[in-house]
Amino acid sequence: MAFRFFLALVMAAALLAANVAGSYAKDMFEEEVDKEAVSVKLAREAVAGGYPLVTVDELKKMVDEKKPMLIVDTMPYEASFKKEHIPGALSFEFPIEPLAQWDPAKTGGKSQADFEKLLGPDKGKLIVFYCGFVKCTRSHNGAIWAKKLGYTNVVRLPGGIYAWKGAKFPAEEVK
Repeated sequence: MAFRFFLALVMAAALLAANVAGSYAKDMFEEEVDKEAVSVKLAREAVAGGYPLVTVDELKKMVDEKKPMLIVDTMPYEASFKKEHIPGALSFEFPIEPLAQWDPAKTGGKSQADFEKLLGPDKGKLIVFYCGFVKCTRSHNGAIWAKKLGYTNVVRLPGGIYAWKGAKFPAEEVK
């Protein structure tokens, strides 16, 4: 008898938990509003920045074909790049908030000259910027600044390292 009471109590608690969780979950229509907001924000950034977007599958194909390019990870070195990054990527930190004026305090202590040195003298070379995930805007700042400095073949990988790993592509770490 005690076992049945205990089992009934556990089932009631499970049903209550499922009902409470369900009341906080968004339905498919509310989720679509969120997706739309993120998508439109990303599209507006790309249009304003004057650069195209690339998917992880497209970037992986370019990497596999050994297409000449520079891949720049814009996440903080210690907290992110050192732990995992797209193979062959170089690190140059950018802030999440818009960077209208260059500020070394917001770029990991690095100057605009440091950034130009990383990018190199070939203004037509393919440069791919990425950060953590679609909502992250560090890669947007990197792409914008490369364009401001006259680089013409700049693209952004909006899904960043999360999408790269989500596609089950290998990541590197600094040893």
